[in-house]
Amino acid sequence: MKLEPIYSEILAVRIIPNVDPMLAEQFDLKNEHRSLAIFTVTMDDIGVTALDEATKRADVEAVYAESFYAGADVASGPLSGEFIGVLAGPNPDEVKSGMDVVEKVIESEAYFEAINQEKTHSLFAHVISRTGSFLSKEAGIEQGESLAYLIAPPLEATYAIDAALKASGVELACFYGPPTETNFGGALLTGSQAACTAAADAFRQAVVDIAENPTSY
Repeated sequence: MKLEPIYSEILAVRIIPNVDPMLAEQFDLKNEHRSLAIFTVTMDDIGVTALDEATKRADVEAVYAESFYAGADVASGPLSGEFIGVLAGPNPDEVKSGMDVVEKVIESEAYFEAINQEKTHSLFAHVISRTGSFLSKEAGIEQGESLAYLIAPPLEATYAIDAALKASGVELACFYGPPTETNFGGALLTGSQAACTAAADAFRQAVVDIAENPTSY
């Protein structure tokens, strides 16, 4: 079964070239971090993936990453979406470079997959071949290792994580027990790139199987 990609959308972006010291303190910024890039996006896990990728391709760190409760459908405003992310860097050019990476990832590299025609049922099974600083810290692994980033609705995620763990030589690095802020569930699994790919494939297939036969056990 071929699943159709669901791409996220950046809703708002702002650069702070020289952040006020009192605000910098709230983000616990390093002394060399003077500039911020702030963005909101319609899908939180895509935003997280984009933040992590930016830390690999620009001289920036992800200093804030928060999902909004219940998701984009009940957002606080038209530009809120489902997630807010903040990158910090030494100057405006670096945080702009980081935002360029964020935009590229969101527009073409990371996406959810629709399980039904209405696109109301979806999953995220994304393999990161080499982690940046943000997801490495989240997963408790060395930077540059591989991850399978797996997200689905609550029951589907729980069942499919078990299938993913059994499919290949991966370890459970982080469990997002349902419900998350956006009412999904998921995990970060670590291992070789091949193992993470096999785990993502098994996760995807398990979620699809549930969608096709939801009450058959």
